[in-house]
Amino acid sequence: MSELTLVLIRFAYLAILWIFVLSCISVIRSDMFGARVARQASGRGSSRQERKARAKAKPAKPRKGVPTQVVILEGGNKGETVSLDEAPLLIGRGNDAAIRLDDDYVSTRHARIASSGEQWFVEDLGSTNGTYVGTTRISQPTTIQLGTQVRIGKTILELRK
Repeated sequence: MSELTLVLIRFAYLAILWIFVLSCISVIRSDMFGARVARQASGRGSSRQERKARAKAKPAKPRKGVPTQVVILEGGNKGETVSLDEAPLLIGRGNDAAIRLDDDYVSTRHARIASSGEQWFVEDLGSTNGTYVGTTRISQPTTIQLGTQVRIGKTILELRK
């Protein structure tokens, strides 16, 4: 091989190595500090209006047998309850999560609980350690009902009235 070819191979190897190092740093940064969230262009005024509208709106009375909250049964946040009125609920370690879990086995944006009509679903958002409904690891949105236990890392959640 010519000397020019060897120099070009060395530079290509060095460039690939730096791309790998920078991507590792990016992953570590997003895992430690959370993903960046775009701010609304309209500023604070719209959020105040939204809060006033929510406060004025009368919550609909839940039907019998319909879940109204998520209860944390085991884990660091044991005993905490979160209302399903704010659905969809993001679960993870990030600052933008509705259910924030300080657990080494939970991703920044780990899972989401959402509704479609009267059915509730849990969806894994591509987490490393997975989301379990009962003892089954899920890979697509899965229907959950009252009393269904969802395990995320060391935390167990359950839908309740």
